[in-house]
Amino acid sequence: MLLGAYWRSEEKWSAIGLLALVILLKMGTVYAAVGISNWQRNFFDALVDHRREAIGTLMLTLLLLVSIAVLAKAFSVWFSQLLTLRWRSWLVDVFLRRWLHQRAYYRLEKSAQADNPDQRIAEDLRLLAEKSLELLLELITNVANAISFSVILWGLSGTLPLSLLGFNVEIPGYMLWVGIAYALFGSLVMEKIGRPLVGLGYQQQRYEADFRYQLMRMRENAEQIAFYRGEGEENRRFRAAFGAIAHNWRGLMLYSKRVAFTETLYIEAGSFVSYLFTVPRYFAGQLTIGGVMQMSTGFARLRTALSWFLFNYQDLALLRAVLRRLREFDQLLSQQESSNIRVTPTAERTLRTRGLCLHLPNGAPLCAIPDIAISPGESWVIRGHSGSGKSTLLRALAGLWPHGHGEIAFPAGHTLFLPQKSYLPSGTLRDILSYPGPALDGERCRDAMVRVRLAHYLPLLDKTDAWEKRFSPGEQQRLAFARVLLQRPDCVFLDEATSALDQDTESHLYQLLRETLPETTVISITHHENLAHWHSHTLPIAPCDHPGDAAGEPPLQQEETFPQRDTPSETLSAARAQP
Repeated sequence: MLLGAYWRSEEKWSAIGLLALVILLKMGTVYAAVGISNWQRNFFDALVDHRREAIGTLMLTLLLLVSIAVLAKAFSVWFSQLLTLRWRSWLVDVFLRRWLHQRAYYRLEKSAQADNPDQRIAEDLRLLAEKSLELLLELITNVANAISFSVILWGLSGTLPLSLLGFNVEIPGYMLWVGIAYALFGSLVMEKIGRPLVGLGYQQQRYEADFRYQLMRMRENAEQIAFYRGEGEENRRFRAAFGAIAHNWRGLMLYSKRVAFTETLYIEAGSFVSYLFTVPRYFAGQLTIGGVMQMSTGFARLRTALSWFLFNYQDLALLRAVLRRLREFDQLLSQQESSNIRVTPTAERTLRTRGLCLHLPNGAPLCAIPDIAISPGESWVIRGHSGSGKSTLLRALAGLWPHGHGEIAFPAGHTLFLPQKSYLPSGTLRDILSYPGPALDGERCRDAMVRVRLAHYLPLLDKTDAWEKRFSPGEQQRLAFARVLLQRPDCVFLDEATSALDQDTESHLYQLLRETLPETTVISITHHENLAHWHSHTLPIAPCDHPGDAAGEPPLQQEETFPQRDTPSETLSAARAQP
């Protein structure tokens, strides 16, 4: 499926046309090779016969054949690389869409089922397109070479008389059969020797990606590591990760050495076998010197063509490892996440929960959420001890937490989630303020920056920089509030979003939020008592025993129901629970 999907896609006709052009150019190289083989016989026969007048014509013929070979080879490489790029682009587009669809990237990261998805998309897809096309074109070229030089060898070989167990047997075109037998034997030996390379190649890619990931984490957390003085421990981790690479590499070295030994022996012994069967016919007067040269060249070409599997064994092993990794990734992306927490979009602007209980991934109950109804413009603060499930509740409301049961009716509108550490995408400050939408008006951005006390960054509004490294944690949190002021969401969730700020600044930001966006629903998680007066309701988190009783709130009445997922426009009839 992975190999054939592109060739059945909407781009199939342009891809097939480009592939046909490359194959045609490859046939041009085969034509030139056959022509040079015939030229070689005629040239050496002319030398032996002292036919000086034929040399000039033969040299012009050689020039023409070489020109065909060079042009066909150069353009076949260019067009095959173009096809590789198109194939890879299509694969990357498909896998990126699937990886981002319904937050599959988040599900896979949390479940740790797929190691290094970035490497599978960036590296494995490149190898799939590159190696598949390269091996296919070589196979087609070698089949054409095998057919062409089989005809030549059949015509030059004659018959080989053999006496076996009292029977006299004549083998027509014996050099053809010798070449086939020799290539078959070499391929079987190579498969036996090189089989472990597939598993080793799979592991090598995994270990390399893990090592890169460790180095990347060092860069991302350089300041924290420096404060901890954790260089020694990081070095130990790096060495452990690289140790896995080195250990696996030694296994690759062992089997690669065996493969190289077998391949070299196969090539060099082929010349010996060729002369072993052609020289006797020359001394018997059945072959000219030109015929000997052409037969030796033809045998070498046939042997090479039939040895496609042998010569490409390491690439085939790599491709098999890549396909294995991508099939695993493909299957994981195809899985649908099941959840007993039903998040239903609704046209009503009130956020409601019913019978909501959150579990840990192992199934253990985490916390019970009382049945609540949060109306537009209300401010709620979620309280509970550390680890009680406050942040998990926000994940559940966002549809990111599948573990548990219950119902959530979520208003269909623009929502922003502000964690302790905000994500700052690459780009300009204006891009960050606008994320994930298109760039906002510069004047509005400047006004928001001033209001959150980041006016000193105004000259850099349209400058690209590594802002996640340049901004302090407190500045990052102020920038997140500027995004809220600019994007004016219907609902905003604040998960310790002012933890790095002083009391005066966080009070200023909450005041800005309530005065500028009075219709926006605010749900906060905070341990700072000075922010309590900015919230009109409190939602305590309780153990998952009796949902609905944790806050002393009455559960919704029996007749109050939530709309089904396929009827999001229905209005919920549940009354809002009072704090």
